[in-house]
Amino acid sequence: MTERAQPQIPATEPWDPAAPGVLRLPSGRLVRGRALRRPLPPGPAPTYAVYLLGRTPPEVPWESRWLRWPDFRLPGDRALAHRLFTDALARAATDRVELACGGGRGRTGTALACLAVLDGVPPDEAVAYVRRHYDRRAVETPWQRRYVRGFTG
Repeated sequence: MTERAQPQIPATEPWDPAAPGVLRLPSGRLVRGRALRRPLPPGPAPTYAVYLLGRTPPEVPWESRWLRWPDFRLPGDRALAHRLFTDALARAATDRVELACGGGRGRTGTALACLAVLDGVPPDEAVAYVRRHYDRRAVETPWQRRYVRGFTG
């Protein structure tokens, strides 16, 4: 039995803005947040991902980066976090970018709020923006909210 090669989806095909977890940033760029504990959603796969976990993420067939970030806490390396978020925002112009943690709310919501700040949302409004457009329970802890308020582009 031979395997058939799956057709490659061009990186220029964006996320469906109505798909679950897809956040439209003020610039119009689309990024997807998701929970790694849940199955991969239907539709196109990411072309680039940042995984926000306290342990090594699972292997994936697309380009990805790992930011060590224990559950309910803050990133272990804040300078690396800033670089990865800046890169993710830039890549969202041409790639399908995904940010994900175990549950898809706390760390993912915090990272999405930081992307919103980089994209022009005032830091003191970024959590509300992500809660309004991504998940009403995003950014779970007081220190995650403070991290976003102190995050600068």
